Amino acid sequence: MKMKKIIAPVLSLSLMVPAAGAFAADMNSTTMAAPTVSTKAADLRAGLDYLLSEHFKLAVEAMTKAYSGAPDAAEAYKALDQNAIDMGPAIESIYGKQAATEFERIFRAHNQYTDELVKATKMNNQAAVKQAEAKVQGFVDEFAAFLAKATDNKLPEAAAEKALRLHEDEVQDVFEKYIAGDYAGAAKEYREGLNTMFTVSKALSGAIVAQNPSKFDNGTVDTPAADLRSALNHLAAEHFALSVMQMQQQYDGKTQASDAWINAEAGNTADFKAAIASIYGEAGANQFEQIWVTNHIKAQSDYVDALKKGDQAALTAVKNRIEQFTKEFATFLGTATANNLPASAAEQALMTHEGQVQAVINDYAAKNYAAAYTADREGYKTMFGIGEALGGAIVKQYPDKFKMASAPAPSTPAKQPTTSTPAPSKPMNDNMMMVWMKLNSKTLKIDGKTTMMDTMPMVVGNTTYIPLRYLGEGIGAKVAWNKASNEVTVMAGSDTMKFWIGKDTVVVNGKNMKLSAKAMINKDGRTVVPLRSITELLGWDVKWNTADGSITLTKSM
Repeated sequence: MKMKKIIAPVLSLSLMVPAAGAFAADMNSTTMAAPTVSTKAADLRAGLDYLLSEHFKLAVEAMTKAYSGAPDAAEAYKALDQNAIDMGPAIESIYGKQAATEFERIFRAHNQYTDELVKATKMNNQAAVKQAEAKVQGFVDEFAAFLAKATDNKLPEAAAEKALRLHEDEVQDVFEKYIAGDYAGAAKEYREGLNTMFTVSKALSGAIVAQNPSKFDNGTVDTPAADLRSALNHLAAEHFALSVMQMQQQYDGKTQASDAWINAEAGNTADFKAAIASIYGEAGANQFEQIWVTNHIKAQSDYVDALKKGDQAALTAVKNRIEQFTKEFATFLGTATANNLPASAAEQALMTHEGQVQAVINDYAAKNYAAAYTADREGYKTMFGIGEALGGAIVKQYPDKFKMASAPAPSTPAKQPTTSTPAPSKPMNDNMMMVWMKLNSKTLKIDGKTTMMDTMPMVVGNTTYIPLRYLGEGIGAKVAWNKASNEVTVMAGSDTMKFWIGKDTVVVNGKNMKLSAKAMINKDGRTVVPLRSITELLGWDVKWNTADGSITLTKSM
């Protein structure tokens, strides 16, 4: 039985604890310095972003290709195993050779367990499936204990266990949906699973930095600048991963699967657009989308068609379109960042990226699978350099917006005076809890601690909706979901609230009341609730900043 839906709310809250300690330790040492995305702590987080998210990406590829008997299945597994080996030097640099050896033993073995699970599933051998699942759970338990011991419990064993269990469930969910032909479900779960790895890397890097402050210049992994770098890493890496998956599915003639990944790419584009809008406004975001889609996303699909047909003239035409995209997008980035990211440097990075994407599908089509996975891994890693470069340019352009006590990004277009108010760092009263979020932004601050949500507050009609999961976690509430009845139960202290998706009825401590609008599921598949009704019923004070759409909730605890 999968536990993901039960543990997810607990997981996000518990994983915020280690990084919070690092944040507190850093306040006196860095708040006066110019913000930067490139610190030792941020570099550690980015390195774990890369290795852990790539592990998820390769695990999904290895499992789905092994089950379908794909000719590149063996190379997929080799790439997955090499990813585990590549984590060793990072572990050794912090914890020594012995710890690195133990890490490698545990981590490489768990890749083998998932391979056994695939084979047992393919043979429909339920006894072997259960045996493989038991081995996976053994890995979760053993590795959680290893992480807790290595970090001197800065990352508690219980939190590590929940994170690892969630990861394993998400990998298996993608696999199960994919082999069942539920490609849309698999693609949706893939995006969620990739996102989880960035959450885990933030928690693990925060624990390591809190444990070894002097090794990291008494820095922190969760400055606004580091958060921006990680968010851009995530978006860029997800784009590359989805592109490769989609192009291979299209080349293999798997139309339904290809369409599902195209839709997933559209979701990634929408998230990228929202990130651009939060920095450079709607006009900048719209310009980004037009450039990004026409001669980039769509061109990649046209490239596959031409490659499959062996149409050299069409291939040349598509390559010319893609080259045009790199020039247009590089110019856009250079202008938007006030040349803090020079257009020439941006164009070079984009050409490298496009060349790597094409190399993956070219080698795949030529059945040169070892080269395809080499290009795949190199291309995925490149995206993290792009995230650092773009993030660094934005931080340099808006240094005041990335100071420790400030919101991580301006909400108005570039070259215009901003009227936004910085997010409060913490409540003035020690007994006061403060929650800060903003319309069309994934940034959440709880008593000054910044995290990234996977959805955003929004306005529908005249009603402002906020994501229930994050509000609940922020105030320490427990949220339970009954899928059969569409019932959501929120338990906050001595208060219990029940409501239903699609209804404006709510029961508070046994008393029937009305919401100002119906609770609903948004486009990200998240439960969102009307801000005014929920906060009033729970006794929170709400303050709006109409200039930038930020929302500050406070309550004496």
